[in-house]
Amino acid sequence: MSAHISVLLQESLSALEIRPDGWYLDATFGRGGHSRAILAQLNEHGRLYAVDRDAQAAAEAASISDPRFYFAKTPFGNIGEAFSAEQGWRTGCLHGVLFDLGVSSPQLDEAMRGFSFNKEGPLDMRMDQESGMSARDWLFSHDEAALARIIRDLGGEPHTVAKRIAKAVFAVRERLQTTTQLAEVVAAAMPKKFYRPNFHPATQTFQALRMAVNDELGEIQRGLDAAVNLLTSGGVLAVISFHGGEDALVKRFIRAQEGEALPAEIPSDRGRVNQVLALVNPVIKPSAKDVAANPRCRSARLRKAVKL
Repeated sequence: MSAHISVLLQESLSALEIRPDGWYLDATFGRGGHSRAILAQLNEHGRLYAVDRDAQAAAEAASISDPRFYFAKTPFGNIGEAFSAEQGWRTGCLHGVLFDLGVSSPQLDEAMRGFSFNKEGPLDMRMDQESGMSARDWLFSHDEAALARIIRDLGGEPHTVAKRIAKAVFAVRERLQTTTQLAEVVAAAMPKKFYRPNFHPATQTFQALRMAVNDELGEIQRGLDAAVNLLTSGGVLAVISFHGGEDALVKRFIRAQEGEALPAEIPSDRGRVNQVLALVNPVIKPSAKDVAANPRCRSARLRKAVKL
């Protein structure tokens, strides 16, 4: 298993503009890289909350013995209710929130999690293996049209390709047990003209199924809504995304929170109405050095907004 490398670590810390006595939330604890770096910049009055629905992440969080650190095993869509009032959790309590979206390297590298098309494992793909339906369960709970739709909408495959893959999967659905079996079916169904160098033909289908199983876009929407409510005025929302659908959702969310532009003839010091967030440019991308050290980060995008 490869060591986990926190993506855009220093850039995230800079974006959060960490104040030593501030209160922060790491909404995607993972293996704790971002959390430990944030804790290192806090004084005795600072506080870090963190959540993750992955059991291994929860076990890693349990190894942090620090009175300034609070952890809850829950999806980040539930952050609004993740902690108690006795723990200081309330509207406007946070100076910064960080999301690092998508699947982590440890999850991809462990065959039994079922995320990888390169390693034989069960068709699971759940971020939380203690709840919800597995990928195989999902295939038996939905029809062929639903599978084609997520391969198109979440995986980004052309509609005709998505339909062809879905048809091939459903033709052998009863016999599918492992990730490599699914990958072989998808690869065989994919027209050769759509093959790309150094890109497994099952990549986008696996991505789509994983995102559907974990309701990832729904979780992001709920998490962003709650994060804005938890931020104090001047607090920072920082979001790292990897997938085009994730990034588009984040962009739409921030744009909606920026409110509507006022007509030029209406005097205003802000120039917008109902504005909650202000986008901070530019979008941060990994450097060539970052990509060389961690090729999986090549598509990462860090977006920042400040609550007014």
